[in-house]
Amino acid sequence: MTSKNILLTASLIGLSIGSHAQTLDRSKLPTDAPAPQIKIGKPVTFSLPNGLKVFVVENHKLPRVAFNLVLDREPILEGDKAGYVDMAGQLMRSGTKTRTKEQLDEAVDFIGANLSTSPTGAYGLALTKHTPKLLSLMADVILNPSFPQAELDKIKKQTKSGLASQKDNPNAIVSKVSNVLMFGKNHPYGEQTTEATVDRVTVADCRNYYKTYFRPNIGYLAVVGDITPAEAKTQIEKALGSWQRGDVPKPTYAVPTPPAKTKIAIVDRPASVQSVINIVYPVQLKPYSSETILASVTNDILGGGEARLFNNLREKHGYTYGAYSNLSGDRLAGRFRASASVRTAVTDSAVAEFMNELKAIGNGRVTADELKQTKNGLSGSFVFALEDPQTIANFAINTARYNLPGDFFANYLKSIDATTDADVETVAKKFVKPENAYIVVVGKASEFADKLKKYGDIEYYDTDGNKMDAPTAAKAVPAGLTAEQVIDNYIKAIGGKEAVSKIEDVSMTMSTEVQGQALQITRKQKAPNRFSMAINAMGMEVMKQTSDGTKVAQSGMQGSKTIEGQEAKASILTGSLFPELHFAENGVKSTLAGTEKVAGKDAYKIVHTTGDGITWSDFYDVTTGLKAQTIITQKAPTGDVTVTVMYSDYQDANGVKFPRTLNQNLGPVQMALKVDQLDVNKGLKDSDF
Repeated sequence: MTSKNILLTASLIGLSIGSHAQTLDRSKLPTDAPAPQIKIGKPVTFSLPNGLKVFVVENHKLPRVAFNLVLDREPILEGDKAGYVDMAGQLMRSGTKTRTKEQLDEAVDFIGANLSTSPTGAYGLALTKHTPKLLSLMADVILNPSFPQAELDKIKKQTKSGLASQKDNPNAIVSKVSNVLMFGKNHPYGEQTTEATVDRVTVADCRNYYKTYFRPNIGYLAVVGDITPAEAKTQIEKALGSWQRGDVPKPTYAVPTPPAKTKIAIVDRPASVQSVINIVYPVQLKPYSSETILASVTNDILGGGEARLFNNLREKHGYTYGAYSNLSGDRLAGRFRASASVRTAVTDSAVAEFMNELKAIGNGRVTADELKQTKNGLSGSFVFALEDPQTIANFAINTARYNLPGDFFANYLKSIDATTDADVETVAKKFVKPENAYIVVVGKASEFADKLKKYGDIEYYDTDGNKMDAPTAAKAVPAGLTAEQVIDNYIKAIGGKEAVSKIEDVSMTMSTEVQGQALQITRKQKAPNRFSMAINAMGMEVMKQTSDGTKVAQSGMQGSKTIEGQEAKASILTGSLFPELHFAENGVKSTLAGTEKVAGKDAYKIVHTTGDGITWSDFYDVTTGLKAQTIITQKAPTGDVTVTVMYSDYQDANGVKFPRTLNQNLGPVQMALKVDQLDVNKGLKDSDF
């Protein structure tokens, strides 16, 4: 205990002794202390003649300075070139009239700085001694971007790769469809970037965006760190004083409204083992207002961490790992969203609990404990945020951008503290509208669609948010057809048992792109059950897995390990060369579990099981007999992980058909694997594995 604390303790003891005549009523809980008085430092503010507004927050604890430029423009409807605004923001960092991207990267790296751009600004960070150099580089990017065609081509390729991965990502799908429903495709928040719109983007589009919107008179520059206002003003005037002001368009848009009654929107993904649920609608809630503060308290009680939705759907019912909500304000259009990923079998039950909680928050007072916990949490987060000097600058910028009272943020804790249970009920009645919502579900529709009809009319959408007809049910299994017959038909479809038996080994090289990063995957298989797979990125092997037929060895950036037992057996059974030929000897039982749609086509679903509990499913095209899909569920530290592999573009090699395109998920990322080279019977040795 410090001497200061000892003196404080002694003083309290003396006070207690001196006041012994007063009786302490221990039957009453102590009342909450009033909200602390927050003194938020005010940045030094000045404006350049060109209209750029600068906010300087001195902080000399560390020898570094950060510059954060924010452009205050209205959202833009991009039309048939959706995506060009983001590309323009990226492209600004890809070279200037005096420096190529490589030269710019080298200059930034040489001083150990960070420099990035976006469609609505730029950010730079460097040590104090390198501040003039950083500002010079930042100014070069802001004032003299060159928009090189080659770099735009790279960005377009990366963008399309990202779009491809989103097509089979249920979280990305539900977000896209939700936005289309809430705002419409002719609204900046609802329009969709597609491969077609990306292909239409030109350098001229990016340059026109820059010329129109990158203007200092709508700019706010926060300067935070080891610098005085006088130093900042001198350096900024020198770097950005020549930046020319200009008129910036201020488009207006129709105000989105929630549906008159709740509607159900379903995106059918027959391969899904989970349903992703979003309950959404637009709200008219302006940012940074007393109503916004009340809304944050209300939402935190409803759908914050370990709040009502979480405690109901996870703790009470075990439907999900987490259920949350968000009620956010926006100058153009706010939104409400409640969401969770749940097991397919409990989709309708989860929706029921969501609706129960959304109705309850507006039909009764919250408890004192709920209100107190939420107030404490929001107040703590606010106080913690104040430790970052950048927060002070952001407060000042937002005060100016949204024309807020000068003491808005200083009184934030008082506003939180003054919120009552009646306030929460009032705000909930106004903004939580379960009877005027879109319930968007991405999952296996055949398992839950009929059960959701009681909540509203059902409409079906594709992954881009386009309305479509309800999916047709897969054809019934012909009488007498067995799993063994389906598998035999598959062997015949790829070339026949005799031709397949002559394949002793296969080597293939595949390529894909994940978030703009090129990957090369080399896979080797040797009959009956040896295999290896190596993943390379930027010339480095990042992961390798091999099997000698009894165990599996895995190595990578996180070290090496040997996989044995059931986990190894599962990998061997599914990764071997033509595993169907060896099901009998491996004790695999195959069951025909009906028909399902795979990529819009009917397929027979065969569930394979072993005596020790290993299970996976293969899907075989009803018409061609070819294998269309494999679904494997694996155990992971965070729970079950489902891996889905889709096969297409079968081509002949040595009399046997092999798929030349494989689509496989890597967690939330979808990989489209193209077979670049396939070699058969090249004499692979056991030692290769």
